Amino acid sequence: MKPSRSEFHDIRRLCYHVRTWGEPGAPKLFLLHGWMDVSASFQFLVDAFAREWHVIAPDWRGFGQTAWAREGYWFPDYYPDLDTLLDIYEPDAPARLVGHSMGGVIACTYAGIRPARAARVVSLEGFGLARTTPDQAPARVRKWMDGLRKPPAFRAYGSFDEVAARLRKDNPRLSGERAAFLAQHWAKRTDAGDIVLRSDPLHKLANPYLFRIEELIAVWKQVTASVLWVYARQSQGTGYLKDTPAQLAERTGAFRDYREAWIEDCGHMMHHEQPQRLAALIEDFLDQR
Repeated sequence: MKPSRSEFHDIRRLCYHVRTWGEPGAPKLFLLHGWMDVSASFQFLVDAFAREWHVIAPDWRGFGQTAWAREGYWFPDYYPDLDTLLDIYEPDAPARLVGHSMGGVIACTYAGIRPARAARVVSLEGFGLARTTPDQAPARVRKWMDGLRKPPAFRAYGSFDEVAARLRKDNPRLSGERAAFLAQHWAKRTDAGDIVLRSDPLHKLANPYLFRIEELIAVWKQVTASVLWVYARQSQGTGYLKDTPAQLAERTGAFRDYREAWIEDCGHMMHHEQPQRLAALIEDFLDQR
């Protein structure tokens, strides 16, 4: 495995953990993880790259080794977090952004908010959640209020092997070796000897605001960078699967320079299951003129 380094920065009053691979003089590539994931999750993808990159991958607020936000989590906070991260690592040039799932939504939307800061964008099934309608608002707010009365919590595990088994149960395509590696980064041992997830359980609290695809599409229309969306053929549960063909075309048609690619025999966690194929797609796209 290619060795990584841990770096820590004060980003918007939180101690942010950033994992990096490669030499600082190499071309920079930012990898942005998804919900309930961590930066170390990209290890297999980094190992598969043919080129030498200076890879920069943060643990988002409340995930991995980054500090927890005591007031809770609001999606717009990820945009200024990324903005600050780019100011630290690539202040003078547009950045290459690759995001998985939630990280893909952040990358695409940030590229519309700050078009001049994005050189190229790759979204790995970060296409947004399923569509909502206003009549869902009362139930969503009630669910959020009920959650505040009894905040969510995670179970404790007896060993890292149990964590690895949980990962393989959620993703049967994940090999035992990769699951064991991820478990060491996905979880930690407490002073009492329990194994607990590194993520803040508050991430599981329902958000009182509905997902509004219309707002994302309006932002995506401002993106000037070339954008590659990568789909996994066996993916399940991602929001775009509930779209009609016309609705999906509305999402993809928002981008001025849109490309897409499909990975066969692969589920949503494509950077775990097919890192070699994914690395080739990403590097080919980044090399295109």
